[in-house]
Amino acid sequence: MAKPPQNERSVWRIADRLGATAAFLCAIHCALLPFVLALLPLLGLDFLASHTFERNFVLFACMLATATLVSGYRRHGRPLPLCLALPGLLLLLVGVIFATHYSIVLHSVMVTCGGLLVASAHFVNLRLDRQAGHVHSIRHAH
Repeated sequence: MAKPPQNERSVWRIADRLGATAAFLCAIHCALLPFVLALLPLLGLDFLASHTFERNFVLFACMLATATLVSGYRRHGRPLPLCLALPGLLLLLVGVIFATHYSIVLHSVMVTCGGLLVASAHFVNLRLDRQAGHVHSIRHAH
């Protein structure tokens, strides 16, 4: 497997870090939302409870995760990040599209678990990418 240029690897690492942060924040947001729902308007943050905001945030996180994790797979060839992300992405999407109509608790659990799985996938992807970079640099040094 050919080593991508360093600037391309840096862009994907930044995107992976952004994706991990977004997924982790999404998980925290969804876990805490039922408890802080009444406080958000007092803090001027009532937009965070909006279904539109949440759907757009989840859609962004899903697109970013798909792009970075597929790119990571192409670089390091390890499927674990994709295996973690797939159920996480499904939980996120089902949670924001369908579960909001049934129960705030079901919605919160699904989206929190999905966000944590996607964040984990990004962290694993970063680690595998870093390891693959070291392996490539050792191979090319000889």
